[in-house]
Amino acid sequence: MFNPQSAHPRPASVENVRELRTVPPGPGVLEALRAALAGGPAILVSENPGRALPTSVGQRVALVVETSGSTGTPKRVALSADAVLANAAASESALGGPGQWVLALPTHYIAGLNVLARSIAAETMPVTVDGEHFTAAAFVKASRRLSIPERYTSLVPPQLATLLGDPDAVAVLRRFTGVLIGGQAAPAALVARAVDHGIRIVRSYGASETSGGCVYDGVPIGTTTVRVVDDEVWLGGPSLAEGYLGDDELTGDRFVMADGARWFRTADAGTWDDKTLAVTGRRDDVIVSGGLKVSLAAVERVLRSQHGFEDAVVVRAVDERWGEAPVVFTASAVSESEAAAAIAVVVEALGVAARPARIARLDVLPMLASGKVDRMMLAALAAG
Repeated sequence: MFNPQSAHPRPASVENVRELRTVPPGPGVLEALRAALAGGPAILVSENPGRALPTSVGQRVALVVETSGSTGTPKRVALSADAVLANAAASESALGGPGQWVLALPTHYIAGLNVLARSIAAETMPVTVDGEHFTAAAFVKASRRLSIPERYTSLVPPQLATLLGDPDAVAVLRRFTGVLIGGQAAPAALVARAVDHGIRIVRSYGASETSGGCVYDGVPIGTTTVRVVDDEVWLGGPSLAEGYLGDDELTGDRFVMADGARWFRTADAGTWDDKTLAVTGRRDDVIVSGGLKVSLAAVERVLRSQHGFEDAVVVRAVDERWGEAPVVFTASAVSESEAAAAIAVVVEALGVAARPARIARLDVLPMLASGKVDRMMLAALAAG
């Protein structure tokens, strides 16, 4: 029986603070992060901070990360050097040892910052993929600048899909010691394609609030702990954030104490058998269609198992008959017969309430700078 209580970080005294600096994305982030982790000024990596930023933070805070904002107002997650470095050490151990990293993700998100933190911990120099937009040619060019055999990279699923479509990139990826895939659920078919090519894929799960990925292929890394409470995944361990900058109320809601330990409530649904974590979707992605609850993540998962729908994204929309209904977006050129067959599979697997109201094709799915699909934009399109 759990009895969670609010867990606010201790307020800092005037003497117990450090400077907070905004650092623009680019080559200077590596050294700014290195200094922050060593006790120098804390940093927020941002091209345009937008909301007012304090000039100082608590002494424990080394890094402030803004969430992508794919489901609402961006939050500022405050991380200690201990948390970031604990995650880097756990990752290194789980992957099999130190190595050199290819940086293919933006450094104003935790996944990109983690590549830099792991490089700092391993005392290796990361190689950055050049160009404003990710391409297979740029990734191959960066990979050829690696100087040691032990090599890693961290990607989001759309980037992996891009690389698998290029023979040169596939050949390069085969030489990597590990390829982390995170940021969003990776379609099983996409992972299977990579594995069939002889690429070592490691599926990473975590959040900015846990210093990034802390569960690899369903298994907690380092001393990360997992539990599921009322179907919600809770994560614990040394990589937890201090909380949300300037938002004690949200901090107290999402970071809780239970059984003498501090936990982060992820808002993800999942199952845990004391060995392996299976994340089944967001707890807040459930719609009520015709009086029945439908998980949009489940609809998306079934669709992505069908040919031509590997990139499918499912969002909610108001429906005059059902109240709410799933709407599917894809950038694939699927035929009417393929769409009908895919919808039939959804109905068979999840019931008629889960039947998509429509399938909309876009030339390109809208993306956030983090590499995730912009679900808010798609929801707005579905509503319009």
